[in-house]
Amino acid sequence: MLDIAPELARWSEEGRDFAVATVVTVGGSAPRGPGAALAVDSRGTAVGSVSGGCVEGAVYDLCVQALQDGEPVRERFGYSDEDAFAVGLTCGGVVEVLVTPVYGGDPVVGAALAAAGRGEAVALARVARGPSGLFGRALLVRSDGSYEGGLGGRPPLDRTAAAEARALLAAGRTGTVELSADGSHCPGGLTLFVESSLPPPRMIVFGAVDFAAALVRAGAFLGYRVTVCDARPVFATRDRFPDADEIVVDWPHRYLLRTATDERTVLCVLTHDAKFDIPLLREALRLPVAFVGAMGSRRTHEDRDRRLREAGVSDRELARLRSPIGLDLGGRTPEETALSIAAEIIAVRNGGSGAPLTGSAEPIHRADRRVPAA
Repeated sequence: MLDIAPELARWSEEGRDFAVATVVTVGGSAPRGPGAALAVDSRGTAVGSVSGGCVEGAVYDLCVQALQDGEPVRERFGYSDEDAFAVGLTCGGVVEVLVTPVYGGDPVVGAALAAAGRGEAVALARVARGPSGLFGRALLVRSDGSYEGGLGGRPPLDRTAAAEARALLAAGRTGTVELSADGSHCPGGLTLFVESSLPPPRMIVFGAVDFAAALVRAGAFLGYRVTVCDARPVFATRDRFPDADEIVVDWPHRYLLRTATDERTVLCVLTHDAKFDIPLLREALRLPVAFVGAMGSRRTHEDRDRRLREAGVSDRELARLRSPIGLDLGGRTPEETALSIAAEIIAVRNGGSGAPLTGSAEPIHRADRRVPAA
């Protein structure tokens, strides 16, 4: 639900009735993961997706029916061997969706959608399996542990659910937790589905060059909050980077030391100028960020490597540097280069190889290779 929060927040503010189908669990080669959602309002307007097209029609009908019945429902969709065009995932995967009706601007759901739409760190916990009196109940949990709503007037259960949701939120994860109705962790009682929504991760692009302009667009498309930093005010301008969230005129290493970064932050160094690169990369490679990449030729990389070693950067720190930045796609233009950089960032974030899928026997979607907290 929270992955389409901006649109649903608007529906909630307008007091619209709607139903939301959210992917709770997946198995095999399912096209979308837990948290993917499709919503349908009382006018029949739809937003979002749960399967990339495989079962959208059937899920749409479930949403319409839930709005009429006023009851949440959980449904499983899998591959149909008998008829590839029947309702099912022809890719061979299995998904379970939780369909929940929301009426008249539900305060808990509305608050969660509004907070997620503003980019705040929040989790929405819902009972995806359990007694009829609890099924579909929701709890909004914030990063400080405070919560709104409840799971049926049972304070111990609310406290346990809030603690579990906060832990998943801290890890940036969406998933299920098994609890008993009394709030303990004994399996067999109820399943709590927790959606986590975090502020957008940061991409900081150092070097206000033509390649940076294309990379800014790619970063924004991937959902990053993009900053461009360059020490030269004549190049670091809004006219040159209209798609950037922030433009900073400062020496790159000095800005990096004073700005906030975390385990999801991506740093792309496109200056390929030693007076900027060396002090910047010396600091960047010591930060717990997700990705550090630097542009340049093989010769530039060798010279940069030597200079960084002379500056005291260790072998372990140098091993984190992705240089030359990007995957080998054979491109040359700024847009093609930006695509190759974005592809490498995605591969590193998800533990992908970057190799063609053609001819590979490996599953396309493998949750076990995702890199945690990246």
